[in-house]
Amino acid sequence: MYSEAGWISLEMPSEYGGQGLPNTIGLMRSEFVATANWTWGMYPGLSAGAMQTILLHGTTEQKQTYLPQMTSGKWSGVMDLTEAQAGTDLNQVKTRAVPQPDGTYRLTGEKIFISCGEHQMAENIIHIVLARLPDAPPGTRGISLFLVPKYQVKADGTLDKSKKNIELGSIEHKMGIHGSSTCVMVLNESVGTLIGKPNKGLKHMFTFMNFARLGTALQGIGTMELAFQNSLPYTRERMSMRALSGTKSADKPGDTIINHPDVRRMLLTQKAFSEGARAMLYETGKLADGMMAAKTEKERDQLEHVMGLQTPILKGFLTELSIECAYYGQQVYGGHGYIVEWGMEQIARDARISTLYEGTTGVQALDLLGRKILTTKPPMGLLLSRAKAILGFCAANATNTEMMPYLTKLSSLATRWVWLTTKLAAKASRDKEIVGAASYDFLMYSGYTTMAYQWARMMEIAFRQVKKSTGDEKDFYQAKIQTGQFYFDYIVPRTRGHSAAMMAGSKAHLQMKEDNFICTLDR
Repeated sequence: MYSEAGWISLEMPSEYGGQGLPNTIGLMRSEFVATANWTWGMYPGLSAGAMQTILLHGTTEQKQTYLPQMTSGKWSGVMDLTEAQAGTDLNQVKTRAVPQPDGTYRLTGEKIFISCGEHQMAENIIHIVLARLPDAPPGTRGISLFLVPKYQVKADGTLDKSKKNIELGSIEHKMGIHGSSTCVMVLNESVGTLIGKPNKGLKHMFTFMNFARLGTALQGIGTMELAFQNSLPYTRERMSMRALSGTKSADKPGDTIINHPDVRRMLLTQKAFSEGARAMLYETGKLADGMMAAKTEKERDQLEHVMGLQTPILKGFLTELSIECAYYGQQVYGGHGYIVEWGMEQIARDARISTLYEGTTGVQALDLLGRKILTTKPPMGLLLSRAKAILGFCAANATNTEMMPYLTKLSSLATRWVWLTTKLAAKASRDKEIVGAASYDFLMYSGYTTMAYQWARMMEIAFRQVKKSTGDEKDFYQAKIQTGQFYFDYIVPRTRGHSAAMMAGSKAHLQMKEDNFICTLDR
């Protein structure tokens, strides 16, 4: 039904049966799906990433054979990266691909944690697999990318269902997202075809990984929104105690808990995070649209570099905030938030994976500071461009008196962002461990700053529109302004702690002997 309605084909090119709409439209669709049922949404979500990878890096034959069927929803797609010994560290990938006289490859190995790796919702499942050629150089420089279908496709386009080309080893038992089959997949002389160039697989796979990481950021937004949508009506109905400023409902045994400041703190945090996160993601979605429309590889690579800066912030930062929002959802319900009946504990369980898969928060943080900022050419180039855009926005609105308090805070955040990065770069020349020690706090600071920029942009529009609006529209813009004010007054101060922590150095992290982590005297 989902495929028949055309939802899966929104952003795919019309030549393969798609509707040719921008990726941003697809993100909007996916947000609704993520909020309603993230677990189910992983199936079409991963298919979209597989399709984009084939579209950008596949051969003409691969595109013509696989994309129409995947665009229709008859076939689905997944990515197979992780192995038992090779999680984040893909240097250790052992799966082998041996070339055959007919131009295909025979793959042998075992992949774990393959989301949606096996199911009965599609006639065929297309696996995008990382593996090594026999003569591949060591490390990530020797990884290639392959397309391995569950069932091989015959010359006439039909499926050879006499034997599965890739087998299910087992299904993992997990804390949450129970509706998504997380699989061990076994390749035993599985037939595959090369995607892109030999030994360039990791570069090609990053197309899929970046889309998957944006998808995980989308899961974060879905969690924030779902937690808020479930929290708000409960706080408007649940009565407990009296408001500190005086009784609000004298004819009732208590006032509704939305009258309590601490409850409003939790609601406003959920609201500020979900709306700010949405603006962050859709801005990056426009970069993805640019990548797909790019006429040259150089143009596409430039946009991918910019998107590469924002992706770890979105994936790492937004998923951390989503855990906080899920926590507040349980807190608002009190004891009822802990039991299955109300569903808040499921939100918390399902959200927990988002900070783990597609690279943990620590990995995203290290990627941001170490790879995307300190080692780029020119150093800090992407960050300086981002900070310049923020400061340019502040300068362009410098005469807006209503915005002045928020622009002052925003310009301070952006200026300090550059200063902190410069200081960390200097410290890293003397202490290599500082990058690992500071990266989490740097990620969070970067996230809060980026979200502050989005909130300032929304507030600037809202201040203009509220003056010429009436009724519900006026209330909408007024609420937008007030939510933004909460973000700047209550959330932005968190950056001070992250700023101080990242400047503290690595000594506190590393000075303790490994054996001294055991806290008992009897060792």
